Parts: sequence; C-alpha cells; structure tokens
Amino acid sequence: MRQLLLVYVILCGLSLAHPFCPSQCTCVLHGHTDGARTRSVVCNDPDMADVPVNVPVDTVKLRIEKTMVRRIPTEAFYYLVELRYLWITYNSITSVDSAGFYNLKVLHELRLDGNMISVFPWESLKEMPMLRTLDLHNNRITNVPNEAIPYLFKITYLDLSSNKLATLPSDLMDIWPPFNGAPIFANTSQKVVLGLQDNPWFCDCKISKLIELSKMSGTPVVLMDLFMACSGPENLAGFPFQRAELDNCVKPSVMSSASKITSDLGSNVILRCDATGFPTPSLSWAKSDGSPVDNTVQESPGDGIRWSIMSLHGISFEDAGNYNCKAKNYAGNAEATILVSVAGDISTTMVPLRLSNKTEPTKQVTTVIPPTDTPISTTMMTTAIPTTSTTSTTPKTTTSNNLQKGPLKQAKPQPGGNGRKLAADEKSKIIDKSKSVKDIKIVEETSDTAVLLWRADGLQNDAPLTVVYSPYDEDDMKRTVETKAGSGKVLLEGLSSGMRYSVCLIVKGSAAGKDPCTEFYTLNDVEDGENNKLFIFISGIACILVLSLIALLMYNIIDLYYKGQNTEYDEEELEKDSYVKFETISMKQRTVNSQPTQLWARRATHESERMLLCSRSSNDSQMTSKSDSSRCEYLC
Repeated sequence: MRQLLLVYVILCGLSLAHPFCPSQCTCVLHGHTDGARTRSVVCNDPDMADVPVNVPVDTVKLRIEKTMVRRIPTEAFYYLVELRYLWITYNSITSVDSAGFYNLKVLHELRLDGNMISVFPWESLKEMPMLRTLDLHNNRITNVPNEAIPYLFKITYLDLSSNKLATLPSDLMDIWPPFNGAPIFANTSQKVVLGLQDNPWFCDCKISKLIELSKMSGTPVVLMDLFMACSGPENLAGFPFQRAELDNCVKPSVMSSASKITSDLGSNVILRCDATGFPTPSLSWAKSDGSPVDNTVQESPGDGIRWSIMSLHGISFEDAGNYNCKAKNYAGNAEATILVSVAGDISTTMVPLRLSNKTEPTKQVTTVIPPTDTPISTTMMTTAIPTTSTTSTTPKTTTSNNLQKGPLKQAKPQPGGNGRKLAADEKSKIIDKSKSVKDIKIVEETSDTAVLLWRADGLQNDAPLTVVYSPYDEDDMKRTVETKAGSGKVLLEGLSSGMRYSVCLIVKGSAAGKDPCTEFYTLNDVEDGENNKLFIFISGIACILVLSLIALLMYNIIDLYYKGQNTEYDEEELEKDSYVKFETISMKQRTVNSQPTQLWARRATHESERMLLCSRSSNDSQMTSKSDSSRCEYLC
C-alpha cells in the first residue's frame, strides 16, 4: 500500500513539474540523439488576438501564425531567454513596439513576413546581438533609414521583398562587399542573401550601387531575384536593372596637389585636393593614425566640382604622417593620400641653476626622439650653460649621438628669478593664443597684385603678423609678408595672372590650426587688355558724338547771332521793295493812312510803278479814260 502511495505522489509531482502550455497553442518537446531536448510552441488559433504570455520558459522555437494578433507589445517575450527562432507570420500585425524584442539575447532568426507593418523599429535589433536572419517580406515598409545601417552589419539573410520601397540609403550597400573595400573571393563560404524584388524602385543615383550589384557575378552578396525592374522615372519605367543607364550619376574621382610634401619644423603647410563627380561629392580629411583633423575649408565652384584645403600651422613631428582626402557621393567613394614629412633642427638649452659655494653646476640633458614611422631629418644639440659660482668649473657639451640613448627628460624650473620668468612666458603664450584676427578678405585684385584686409580682435596695433600666400597647387612657392595688426591691410605683390591663390594670416603665438585663411583669383592679362581696348573704343565713339553735338550747337548760335545783325536792313528793304501803295477803286484820291510815319503811308509813285499797276486785263475790265489828265485806277 505504501509503495503504491509513493508511486502516486511521484506521478503527481511530475505532472506538476511539467510546464504549462497555452490553451490556444501546441507545445512539442523534441528529443535529440545526444539526449538533449528542445521545446517548440505553435500558436495558430484564428481567434487568438494577443501574443500569448504563458509560453514555457524553455521554449526554443515559437511560431504564431494565421491569427488575429495586431501588435507586438513592450517586452512581449522577455522571459523566453532560450528562444532562438521567432516566427510571427501571416497575422494582422500593424505595429511593433521598439522594446517588443527585449532580452532576446540568443535569438538567431526573426520572421515577420505576411503582415501589415509599415514602420519597423530598427533600433530594436540591438536587443538581438545574435540575430542573423531577418525576414520582413510582404509587408508595407516604405523606408529604410540611415539609422538602421549599424544594426544590419551581422545580418546574413535580409528579405525586404514585396514591400513599398522606392529607394535605399546609399550607405547601406557599403556594409557588404565589394563596396566596403573588402576583397572579393568567389569561393567564400560566408554569403549574404538579399531579397529586394517586387518593390516600386525609382532608379536614380541613390540606388546606383544596387543596380551595379545586379550586374555583377561571383560576389559574396547574392540577390534572390536578379531581374528587378525600375518603376520610375518615366524614361526608365519597366527597364530591368541590367539595362538601366542612369543619367547624371558619376563616381567621384580625387586628385591631390602633391603626393608627398617635406616641410621644415615649425612652418605652415597647406594640403589641397580636388574632387569631381555627380552628384557633387563631399570631401573629408582623416589622418591614417585616426587622430582628429580640423582647420579645413571646402567650396563647390560649380555642379560636379568640389575642392578642399587643410592647413597645418607650425607643424611638429607629431603632424608627420599620411593624410587621406576622401570624396563621397551616392555613386561611390574615392580617396587620395598625401604624405607629410618634417625636417629641421632642434636646439635645447639647459636652464641655468643657482649653485652653492662648493657645488658644481648640474648638467641638464634634454633628448627629443621624433616618431620613427615617418621619414624625418633632424640634427639635435643640447648645451649646458653654467652659472657663476666660487668654484671654477668647465661646462660640458653632449652630442646628439649620446642623447638618443635615453628617454625624453624635461628640465623643471627651479625656484628663483628663472622659474618666475618661465611662468610669465607661459602665461603670455596662453594670453596670445586667445587673440586673433577676423573678417579677412581680398579686395582690388589685379593681374599681379591684390589687397588683403582684416580686423584685429583683441590684438595690439603693433602686434606682429605674418601673411603667408602661395598658389594652391605649388606649396614650394610660399611667400611671406611681415606686418602689424593695426595696419589692417597689406599689398600682395608678384602674383601671376589668372591663378588661384591661398593666403593665411598668422598671429605669432596663436594656437595651431586657428589662423584664418581665404582664397582668391588674380585677373587675366588677356581679359584686361581686351577690356581696355573695348573701353577705349567706346570712349572714342562717345567723344565723337559729344563733339558733333557741340559743333552743331555752336553753328546754331552763330547763325542766330548773324540773323539778329541783319534785322534793321531787312526792315528797310521790306519798306522799300516789299510794300507798295494801294489806292481805292474810286476816281477820288484818298489817303490810306493819316499818319505819315506808319508803314502803309502814301508816297509818290514813279512812272514805272504806274505802268506796272495799270495793266489792262481784258475788255470787260478795261476802262476808257476821258482825258489826257485821267489816270489808271489802282486795283488791289
């Protein structure tokens, strides 16, 4: 009896220890040949509306299929720490919480195909560091942002087919060969599978790398469907990727001003590179050792062209190395490398020390070891300067061959006047670094000269300034002009016509990399000559017109003057020749004007005038005279 009771208790305990399975799901325990067991749970009840929360914690594979589940809430699977496969396919999911996959540290495969997801929380992928398979096909995703790229580096199977994607970020393709610069091996075992078909692709430069990938063979990236087609623009609609030719899409190319530059220690160096491509590429500078690079200027004078300048002020041995100028646009990347070497002399003098009566002067040795990874030519000397004491001593000099055997040691300032002087010098250097010049610009450019203007900010009028200028592609032709901060301008002479120049204004004692620079062009001699000829021609025509008008005006004035002189003569002639005496028709003589002084006064008529006025016109008008003393009537 006791044995039967013990068996019953054991069976009851085993039944209680068996994990609980959700009512709308099926739990299956799989055995393996090595004795290990794994559990899988399948939930496919059409009436299920929420993600089940009582799934056994030892579940390795969970499938939620063909249900009415509409959303994945926050921390929906956080207790399934052993879950490796999560399939939530062909449901009605429209939203996924950004923390919905929290604590799935060992998840290897995530499938969400066949849903209605329009926005996927790409940042949730950081909760699944072991994820390798991501299936999002047959959804409504319209965009893959740039923020998603860091989370896709380890994905080897990415299916975004049958969505509503029209474009992809250009940087997405850069995480896979051949666009990431890694060598291509056709027999590599690690493949990346991409499913991008059945999307309304707009074929422009943004997806030029995807179009280029579809034309390649033997790459580690495998496309599920090579025969993808363009949906836009109108001139490429319906064209397969293999036949699509993109307009205005050119990979960048970079050209540097020099591949190798050697400069003296403490001098200023200007590095320049030019890039072409379409769309207009962006330029960035980087040092090969990863150290930060600043004090750069870039400009785009036109579509498809960009140039950039980087300035190194007061270079030291730490500035030596390779500098990379990188150009980038949607179509691809390119870069050029410039090697900067530093050559110069280093002279280090020992700080004098105050000695006691019976103490010999202390020898101070300073050793400077330049970086060994770059070619540097140096000659170093260290001199020990003794101080006055009661004991006669002889100063000793150590050559550079012996100095290189020890590590770098710097002299500590001793208490007294010398230490205070060094501290004051350091303080003055710090103060000088906070001062600068502003509003630097070029005016009055000619074919061989230009005027540089600036405004001093916190600098004294007699503060020394150095103007450094040179053609942008000829660093070995640098010229300097020493001036004062208070002058505000300086004339740059000896320039070549039709060239681009770079000019920097250096404040002595300022921090490296803070000096302002600008660019300008000199005028062309040919253009100046043509402009002068045109100006002379136009001026000559204008002078001729003005002189003609002046001559015409003088002629009219003279003519009017002479007409005024002849007015009295004309009046006398008018009285004498132009006006005649008229008599009335009657036989009786009448006076025309009672005033004899007026113009129309009666005067004596000569016989000739009378014969002229007494002409007979016709028989009807003829009048017979009655006597010899009768006279003709004057008809008006």
